[in-house]
Amino acid sequence: MLDNIASKRILVLGDVMLDTFVYGHCSRISPEAPIPVVRIEREDVMLGGAGNVARNIAALGGEAVLIGISGPDAAGAALQARIDEEPGIVAEFISDGRPTTQKTRYIAGQQQMLRVDSERADAAEPGPLLAAFLRHLDTVDAVILSDYAKGVLTPALLKDVIAAARAAGKPIVADPKSTDISRYDGVTLMTPNAGEAAAAVGIACDGTDGDAARAADKLLAMMPVSSALLITRGARGMTLAQSGQAVQHFPALAREVFDVSGAGDTVIATLALGLAAGLPIAQATMLANVAAGMAVSKPGTAVVTARELAHELRHESVDITGRKIATLDEALAIVAHWRERGERIGFTNGCFDLIHPGHVSQLAQARGTCDHLIVGLNTDMSINRLKGPSRPVQQENARAIVLASLQSVDLVILFDDDTPMRLIEAIRPDVLIKGKDYTVEQVVGSELVLGYGGQVFLADLAPGHSTTDIIARLKRNAA
Repeated sequence: MLDNIASKRILVLGDVMLDTFVYGHCSRISPEAPIPVVRIEREDVMLGGAGNVARNIAALGGEAVLIGISGPDAAGAALQARIDEEPGIVAEFISDGRPTTQKTRYIAGQQQMLRVDSERADAAEPGPLLAAFLRHLDTVDAVILSDYAKGVLTPALLKDVIAAARAAGKPIVADPKSTDISRYDGVTLMTPNAGEAAAAVGIACDGTDGDAARAADKLLAMMPVSSALLITRGARGMTLAQSGQAVQHFPALAREVFDVSGAGDTVIATLALGLAAGLPIAQATMLANVAAGMAVSKPGTAVVTARELAHELRHESVDITGRKIATLDEALAIVAHWRERGERIGFTNGCFDLIHPGHVSQLAQARGTCDHLIVGLNTDMSINRLKGPSRPVQQENARAIVLASLQSVDLVILFDDDTPMRLIEAIRPDVLIKGKDYTVEQVVGSELVLGYGGQVFLADLAPGHSTTDIIARLKRNAA
């Protein structure tokens, strides 16, 4: 996967800034005023804003073409010096008389004490920026619009660059700042954070997955030309909405949060590289989610390298899958925690002997009805009784690992009984899910769930996909 994103060229247009981190030690309060005194020990200066997006692209093995505004001042000179140190970045800056945007953060120990901003954020003249954009457009594989509300991405410029990129067939990823979502319509993927999404639609996105899904659907409806939207929700993970598909949720993967500065830049850089390499949006989102978890574990405006991401992908594929396979007692403890947060629990079950597109579709639909989906999985002994001595084809551990690796599945519980009734009685799901080859009355546990006010959902079937048919076809081919 990562080999495909290497050497992809991404055009980054947006608000470039200089990020300065002043580190020191604080042990007393000033006698002049009730404020901490920080004794400065060192200072780091690096590319920020759209510049940090470009840094992340270069770190991941891509090449960035950076377009923005810089002033004829010391901060502008420092900005150019940092770019000259980055072999994976080429830049074209416009000067319109404003100072270079600079953010200076003062940090004592691991605590940020103060941030000082130097900027002018009035609307920039779009003509020179558009000309620079068009000069480079044909040389790149994708476009990023990095909006920090500092005056570069005006509505007029957005309209022209989105139209030009679409006409050139380039994927466009936008990180918005305006609550006027319509100004970004036409991009391939927009990535508001929870606060930005909530401000645009009036639905809180930092609570349950269900709330985030409703917000994402509403945002997407406000952008009739665009087809996908990703809400980044910090510790709650990410929520992806695509036209005509069930909303997907990606849990946060950070092991330790040290500094969230620039994490959104890491996300958008990884997404753009993934789309430039031809990855489906959901797969690019998975990659970006892993990268974000790494970025917030680092101090300052951090980047994630290709080598670090490759290592983490190997780690997460084992770690996440293992955590999702649980006993009933372990699952009940996890469910109790979810319920404390007011989240909606879904349950489905099956043999899942050979996972095929029909299974994937049904599980995605099931996940769309709830905040967390639990799958009851028949053990080998149970399947043997139900389907005969030739089944299952795959042993229970293999089937559980495959299910647990799916983004739509939150927990897998193996059960020996012929039916999952004991699991349903213990979990008491809010939604019970089966395929439309059942009626509501035929679904095991439906009477119980409906009786306490729950819901039974029958998922659409994907035609032409059946484990029995696959096995029969394999036998014919082997004959």
